[in-house]
This record gives sequence, structure tokens and C-alpha cells, in this order.
Amino acid sequence: MHVDKGTVTAVLGRNGVGKTTLCRSLVGLTPARAGRIVLDGIDVTHLPPHRICAMHISLVPQGRRIFSSLTVEENLAIAVRRGPWDIQHVFGVFPRLGERRHHRGNELSGGEQQMLAIARALVANPVLLVMDEPTEGLAPMLVAEVGNLIRRLKHEAHRSCSSSRTPRSP
Repeated sequence: MHVDKGTVTAVLGRNGVGKTTLCRSLVGLTPARAGRIVLDGIDVTHLPPHRICAMHISLVPQGRRIFSSLTVEENLAIAVRRGPWDIQHVFGVFPRLGERRHHRGNELSGGEQQMLAIARALVANPVLLVMDEPTEGLAPMLVAEVGNLIRRLKHEAHRSCSSSRTPRSP
């Protein structure tokens, strides 16, 4: 698989075919069993997660993985890096998070938690954004909002986005 800068790549498949394993391998959380992972000419296949993170690769993990005891603002503050995506910018994209900035993660709805997971990845200002099941469990309106955000990232920020999802049955 090759992902060009400024493109969106989606990996589709039924449960159990390795989409999450691929996402986790890209960020170093699961060791790759075969192949290589190369970012801007640098082989990151066997680098530890913190070194890959330092190369500005962000993950929106399946299951959200937000810090439930931290507020929305604190969840974002721990990931902020210099760049166009700061906390105020993500509050502009996700106004509901701005309204709930002082609420703890465990006080948010599932949709709000997913928005927070995406916002946390964005404030890290990644060159590669990996999203594992970014619309899982979201209401149709929020699914559309996530789709719009991915299009916005592609057109405005020229970031590479890799997304995996399980296709829905017709």
C-alpha cells in the first residue's frame, strides 16, 4: 500500500481481516510481521511508538481511548504541538467540544468522545493521520460530519489520512 501526501486512503474489509492491526502497526503499537513502513523515505517499521509519534504520525484509535478523568481541554492539551491545529481551531470545527471544554471524558456522550479522539489527533498537527473506525457507533449526522472533516483535511491542510472501517451491510 502506498499513501501519497494530501490523499485519503481507506482500508475496507469485514471484521477480523487486519484493519486495526494495520493501523496499530503504522504507529508502532503492533509489530509488523511482514513488509516495511516507510515515511518520507525513513523506515519506521521497527521504531518504538514514541519515535514514530515524534515523526508527527497521529492515531485516532478504535474505541476512542480518551482519558476519562481529564477534561476535554486537558485531553487536548497533552497532545498539542505547534501548527495550524490548536485547541481553539478544533473547537471551531467541533463547537460541542468547546461547550463541554470543562467536562471530564467520562461525562461525554459516545459521539462527543469520538470528536475528542479526532480533535486530540489533530492538535498534534500530524503529517499522517491514521483513523481506525472513526465513525464507529456515531449517529448518521456525526458520520457525515466526520466525512466532511476528512474532506476538509484533504483540501485545506494537504495531510495524508489513512482510515479503516468495516463496511456496513446493505
